Amino acid sequence: MRHLFKLKWALIFTLIFTYSCSDQDDNPVQPPVSSDLEIQDFIWKSMNSWYLWQPEVENLSDSKDDNNEQYNAFLSNYGPPEGIFSDVLSPKDRFSYIESDYDNLFNSFSGVATTNGVEFVVTRPPEGGNKVLGVVTYVINGSDASNKNVKRGDLFNAIDGTELYAITDSNGSIIESNFSLFNQESYTMNFATIENDLVVSNNVNIELNKSELTENPIHIHKTLEVNNTKIGYLMYNRFVGDFDEELNNVFSEFKADGVTDLVVDLRYNPGGSVASSTRLASLITGQFTGELFSKATWNPKWSDFDEDNNFVDNIDGTALNSLNLSRVYIIATDASASASELLINGLDPWIGVTHIGDKTVGKNEFSITLIDNPNTSSPYAYTGSASLAGVNPNHKYALQPLVGTNENSAGFSEFTDGLDPDIEKLEVLGDLGVLGDPNEPLLAVAIEQITGVSNKSLNLRTSDKLNINTIKSSNDFMPYRNISNYDFYRMK
Repeated sequence: MRHLFKLKWALIFTLIFTYSCSDQDDNPVQPPVSSDLEIQDFIWKSMNSWYLWQPEVENLSDSKDDNNEQYNAFLSNYGPPEGIFSDVLSPKDRFSYIESDYDNLFNSFSGVATTNGVEFVVTRPPEGGNKVLGVVTYVINGSDASNKNVKRGDLFNAIDGTELYAITDSNGSIIESNFSLFNQESYTMNFATIENDLVVSNNVNIELNKSELTENPIHIHKTLEVNNTKIGYLMYNRFVGDFDEELNNVFSEFKADGVTDLVVDLRYNPGGSVASSTRLASLITGQFTGELFSKATWNPKWSDFDEDNNFVDNIDGTALNSLNLSRVYIIATDASASASELLINGLDPWIGVTHIGDKTVGKNEFSITLIDNPNTSSPYAYTGSASLAGVNPNHKYALQPLVGTNENSAGFSEFTDGLDPDIEKLEVLGDLGVLGDPNEPLLAVAIEQITGVSNKSLNLRTSDKLNINTIKSSNDFMPYRNISNYDFYRMK
């Protein structure tokens, strides 16, 4: 009997041991993600969670990290963090960005940048070919360039004595260039003129040095009186939340001046804060408080964040100095993007919007900042300085991926090819004019539309070879300038 009892317990022990081993084989202990891959791990997991096109990107599949050994091997396939970030982007994506130091992003949201102050576009010279010509569009106040007699309309064709070039494909995308010359902290800009449709050096060479400075995006504001009509003119070069109160003060001046018409010049504005765009729309109008300006649609995992961005009547409790206009004239070009396009598209169902200039860039998406802190209610999302308290101290990488799209109150958002102008008027080499002057060609068109009085200078014909078609702009060499930020830290 005792023998049978021992045999029974031996059999039970064997069954338990066998089941235990079998269970471990089916669910093996997962090796942790390698500490050498922590940045790549952050990039993948945050993009898997937030990226607009995550469902369409095979390498962002939710099952990719089910097996840590295979996941580690996947992450190990890439060298620098930029490698995996590039690999998980959708072919539809032209704007998502990775930054190795998130302080650069945070500074940019406040208008801080490292620059020599020369804002420019690069276009083809009249003679064509692979050479390019730089055109100074404006100079930032207080910059190195502002003290060295560089001015709007100046042309340059070389940096440090090396002629600039860009080879493009049939779609206009650059496949080879020497634009890396612009990345230097200091360089000499070699200026030129156009003679008989040929670019000729004028032997003016100016050394320029970059420094960190804050650019006020309100570049020009004034009230023009033309034919007894008071016209407000605002040149606004970026949507920066830190300057919204100053923008409100500008509209107070417009009201005091008795402005009845408004021209908003966004020709070089690459975008910025969605909240600032909403506030500017509310300053232009004022009669639609609480009505839908734009609707934000997030990726499917964060559809609970889908929300309406309504017209407002205050900035943190301070009443807006709204003009209650029923029409606005907006200058926008092929350098205008993102929050600039949001302003045009969001106002369009509500008031008359006359778009003067050129087809815009075509960016209807918005982004947020992602940092390596998964231990929040919105994992990885930067929602204010408190988010930095738990951030991974081993690196400062941040992502600025596209996470959603904006549509207007009529449901329209499909303008990835750009918004077409109502009145086409391109800037022309040799005839840029003075910004804010009534005879500046694009502003002159707006004034003509407002007053009905023809400006004779607009009837002068110029060669199409002198039209400025932007290949690159100075904004492209500071990629975080092109961000359309959802102001997640403000809105949530």
